This record gives sequence, C-alpha cells and structure tokens, in this order.
Amino acid sequence: MFLLDSQKETLSEKEKRNIDILDILRKLGPISRPDISKEMGVNVVTVSHYIDEFIKQKIVYEKELDVSEGGRRPILLDLNPQAGFVIGVGLNLMNIVGILIDLKGNIITKTQVNRPLSSVKDITECLLELVREILRRSKEHAFNIKGIGVGIAGLINKKNNSIHWPQKIDGYYTYASLDLPLGDLIEKEFDLPVLIENDATAACFGEKWFVLEQNIKDAIFMFSGVGSGIMINGDCYRGFGGYAGELSICNYKEEDDFNCSLGNSCFMKRWEIDMGIVSDLKAALAKDKEKANDFFKLTSSNIDNVDLKSVFIANRSKNEIALQVLETAARRLGIKIAYLVNLLNPQVVIIGGGLEEAGENFLSKVTSTVRSWTFRETAEDLKIVYSQLRENAAALGAASLAMQKVFV
Repeated sequence: MFLLDSQKETLSEKEKRNIDILDILRKLGPISRPDISKEMGVNVVTVSHYIDEFIKQKIVYEKELDVSEGGRRPILLDLNPQAGFVIGVGLNLMNIVGILIDLKGNIITKTQVNRPLSSVKDITECLLELVREILRRSKEHAFNIKGIGVGIAGLINKKNNSIHWPQKIDGYYTYASLDLPLGDLIEKEFDLPVLIENDATAACFGEKWFVLEQNIKDAIFMFSGVGSGIMINGDCYRGFGGYAGELSICNYKEEDDFNCSLGNSCFMKRWEIDMGIVSDLKAALAKDKEKANDFFKLTSSNIDNVDLKSVFIANRSKNEIALQVLETAARRLGIKIAYLVNLLNPQVVIIGGGLEEAGENFLSKVTSTVRSWTFRETAEDLKIVYSQLRENAAALGAASLAMQKVFV
C-alpha cells in the first residue's frame, strides 16, 4: 500500500520496499529487475519477489525485452496505468482545477472553474461540483477510481480531514472552522477515501513527484506569499501537527506594532491572498483618471470588477500601472522569500498558485530582490523558478498523495 512520506518511518521493511519499487517503476519504467536492484541497492532475487506479487495484482506488467549486452536479455517491467485512477482538486489564486489521473500520473480528464471570491461555503460547493463533473466525464473509469485528493488553503487537521480557514471578521483575520469536516463531507457524497492537504504542500509534492530533478532534495514552493510548501531532504515537511508552511503571524489586538513602509502590511504579517495587488491597483487607478480609462479599456473591466487576472492581462501589454503594481508585489514577495532562504537554505524556490501569469519580469524582480536581501552564501547556488506544473500543481500533488495513501 502507498502511504505518505511522513508515515514511512512507521512502515515495515516490506511496505517501504513496495513504495520504493513502485516509485522507481513510475519514474524510470520500462526498467528491468537488475536495474531496479541497482537503484535500490537490494539484491535482484528480493526485487523479483516483490515484482511477482505486483504482477499477480496486475499493478505491474512485463513488456518487450531490453537490449542485451550478452547472454539472456532481461525482461522490462512497467506500471499498468489502468490499474487505478484518482481524482485531484487544487485551489489556486484565480481558479479551482479538477483532474483524473492514472497510476502513472497521466491526466485523463481535466476541468476548471473560476475561484469564487466570496464565502468558504461557496468554495466548498464549487469543489464538490468539480468532483461531480469529473465523475460525469469519467464513467468508463468509475469502477476503478480509488480515491480523491484535495489541495486547499487553510490549516488541515490530519486526524479528521477538517479545515480551519482564514476568514476576515470585522476587518481582521481570524480562523473560522468549516461547519463540517471537509473530508467527511466528500466521503459521504462520493463514497471514496479522501485525503485533504494544504494547497502549497500539495503543489510542492506535485513538483517533486513529476518534474524536479532527482538531486533536488530541499525546496520551497511559494503559493502566493501567503503559504509555502517545504521539502527537506527529499520529503515534504509538515511539522509536528501538520501545519508547517504558514508564512505569517498575526495579533489583531496589537495591529499598530506591525507596520512597514513598503506596501500595506509588514512582510511577516498576514497578507491578502493576492499580496495586495488588487488594492494597490485600485489606489493607483484612483490617482489618474486617464490612465485608469486606458487600463479599463485594455482589460474590459471597471473599478468594481477589476481583479488579479486584469492585472496580468494589462501587464502582458506593458501597461504602466500594471507594471508598477507587479514590481511592488515582486519586491514584497522577494523579501519574504529572502527570509526563508536564509532560514532554510533551499536548492530551489518554486513560485506558483497562479503567480506564473505575472510573467518573466516579475520573476526577475523577485530573484534580484532575494539576492539583495540574503546572505551571499545562502543564495549563491539558489534557483528561483515558476512552477512547471502551473495551475495543475496543487491538483496533481493532491491526487498523487491520495494515490500513495489508498492504492493497493
């Protein structure tokens, strides 16, 4: 059975080897038994014992023979992608993505909707409707869907799959629990095992699982500037209670102690999910009516419905106000990343969740800001990149984590 990285230490030797062999097959297959043996440092007889069991379960199959260097040609092995499917849902800055993946991580079906800007209830219903839509589109696979993974904002209680969600009350952020644990809600409707993971942690795992080079062991996934996914020595780090990765501290009773000159809030204080980009934009538009009219014409928006997507559209056309607002946001994000780089010394920082749409100038400004605010030694070999999985990162990561947990 597949289980989470954080659970590996409690597994038996047999269960750990199951995970390692299947992971090698997913990443390197088709591959021979001798080559799996070399990858694991385990003798080929032991590997064959595990492989034979996988073949009986139809999880692994034998295929064409490899080229021989003399003697009997070794048989190649590969995962059977049709052995099981998992649904993944990921909440991003501007949308919610739903996917169905097979055992190898191939996307079979995908759908997405704009992210609701209102209540937790609306977001939850939108998430449920995405799962319903995936199931409607995947009737031929319905009998073999093994579980559902959800990457969503908030503090995830791993004991019962419930969420504490940051919500503004009287102008201040506090944490309001969902009325019902989200995991139970999904399981009750769809009768499938459910894994709930923080969006940034899910996205970080997705990048590790699908695209990061094997030698990358320490990474940070920046989901806007609000939360982060952390990978340490090859494993996603969740902390003692599973809540690691939150990038802010907040005490609304002592608000005045937390002011900064750059931007509307301090770098360690809670930000809006868009890092204040839209509020900065509205302030800039209010100062210059002519420039505001140009912006609205370019983006087919107005002061009431302007949003993050409008900023990205205007930025691609080199609009002056959009460029200015995003440069400020890039500096804010860069300073916050610099703090984490000095603290954790990662090999790579991945920026995602929707910020990929901000373009290369934004990334360049973030990078230069990080380098100017960190110790030279901590940032000397650091890479700062956009997510390669882009809007699919959280959904793919959540689906892969669910597959690890439930696929037998």
